[in-house]
Amino acid sequence: MSTYLPFILFTVLTNAAAQIMLKYGMTQIGDFSTLHSNLIIKLLQVVFTPFVFLGLCTFVISMASHLYVLSKVELSYAYPFLSLAYVVVAVYAFFIFHEDLNAMRVFGIALICVGTVFIAQGGSNQDRADTDAKVQQVALKETSK
Repeated sequence: MSTYLPFILFTVLTNAAAQIMLKYGMTQIGDFSTLHSNLIIKLLQVVFTPFVFLGLCTFVISMASHLYVLSKVELSYAYPFLSLAYVVVAVYAFFIFHEDLNAMRVFGIALICVGTVFIAQGGSNQDRADTDAKVQQVALKETSK
């Protein structure tokens, strides 16, 4: 398992939290129509709604975490984990916003989880290189005794 998995999961959870905050903030705003208003003023009103603003700030934290992860592991390993944000959002949306969580969505969530487990088990070349380097270090220490 990746030594960077906690950072990857932090990215997933902050991404999901941002989505939930944005949704909650937008429900406080109500109908978002710009047909008969100044677009810039309306956009500023939306951005500075407390939960929307907090959601956007959380996205910045999530992206910073994701950038850190991308500097450490392969994109093809890290990126698929972001699909777990959908799982978290779907469950929270069911409980908080009373959104539908029907059998097809549950099945899709299960497929996402299974796919992510397969990806995690595959690891990354960087993980294997780190493990190989640690094994070589231990072997060198043992032979130098």
